[in-house]
Amino acid sequence: MTRQLWRHATLATLDGAAPWGLVDDGAIITEGSCIAWLGKDSALPAVAPPQPVIEHDLGGALVTPGLIDCHTHLVYAGSRWREFEQRLQGASYEEIARAGGGIRATVAATRAASDEALLAAARQRACALMADGVTTLEIKSGYGLTGSDEARLLRVARRLGRELALEVCTTYLAAHALPPEYEGRADAYIDAACAWLVDLHREGLVDAVDAFCDRIGFTPAQTRRMFAAAAALGLPVRLHAEQFSDQGGAALAASFGALSCDHLEHLGAAGVAALARAGTVAVLLPGAFYFLGETQRPPVAALRAAGVPIAIATDHNPGSSPTLSLVLMLNMACTLLGLTPEEALRGATMNAARALGQGDRGRLAAGLRADFAVWDLEHPAELACRFGHRPCRRVVCGGRERP
Repeated sequence: MTRQLWRHATLATLDGAAPWGLVDDGAIITEGSCIAWLGKDSALPAVAPPQPVIEHDLGGALVTPGLIDCHTHLVYAGSRWREFEQRLQGASYEEIARAGGGIRATVAATRAASDEALLAAARQRACALMADGVTTLEIKSGYGLTGSDEARLLRVARRLGRELALEVCTTYLAAHALPPEYEGRADAYIDAACAWLVDLHREGLVDAVDAFCDRIGFTPAQTRRMFAAAAALGLPVRLHAEQFSDQGGAALAASFGALSCDHLEHLGAAGVAALARAGTVAVLLPGAFYFLGETQRPPVAALRAAGVPIAIATDHNPGSSPTLSLVLMLNMACTLLGLTPEEALRGATMNAARALGQGDRGRLAAGLRADFAVWDLEHPAELACRFGHRPCRRVVCGGRERP
């Protein structure tokens, strides 16, 4: 097992109660894929032979946990630039969706694309996020909306995890939109989606189940059926909730012990209380808030007061958040949604890990995965303060430095 020493760095461990968990002139020892020791360089323990040590001098750089993008729709084909122009001319996201655009437009393009084309496009997107310090990435299905096409998207996501220096978590999102062949038969479509889930889970393609519960998505009753199918298979659930209206989706998801509820611009007091009771993470998506020109912000102060963990993600997708920079989302979370820089960084690391049910990452501490990013910055607040730059110098994922 390879032992490595990473020294002469400012460590933002996010571990413990101190702000940022800062360790000045810090060092990390990794053994294989895990952190074996962390502390001040002056307190380095003696490394006993015969185990060799590969030493890395980080030259005073900043080190944080690897970033975690806990909400993406990375595998798809096509573009929706025309919808951007339509919204600039006054059309709403809902109006475009009801006219046959939106998710359905991407579904048509994705169904027509080959597996290799989907993989090549998704690989480019994943590599852009990796260059931003991302070490764990969630990828949803939801642009196939048939059993075979949903399987294709999930298989592509799994391939990315095997072929790149990146941890990939997959989420089944067949309850994303109603495909045209089921027009007027939403309940029948949910029946089909629940049946497909059984086979996909058997194939090992699904880590969690998601749904879109809103006026242009699925009803709470239909969402409940999807979640009941997930629970029967022992799969955790997440939910696109309260983005355009308050349908009580957050409380419904919390009743299933959901890992997270995402978007939440229209979340009310009852939903906040339900998330707090369940320990469910609130995943905020400032890219979609910005790109769609929304004006109602998620209730950050109420979430904070209730002790609900807040995570941040890109929500990368072609229609409402085409960003490929999680670092930019840190800035937007502060400037648009009112988070502090520390809350934003915790939202893209430790709380994002919690939103994925991944307790072995998101902080820097002995015994956790050796996932960390090295930044050309002096202080972790700069990650959220500055924008339009790529300050990531090096990335270690599972104890291995990316080439």
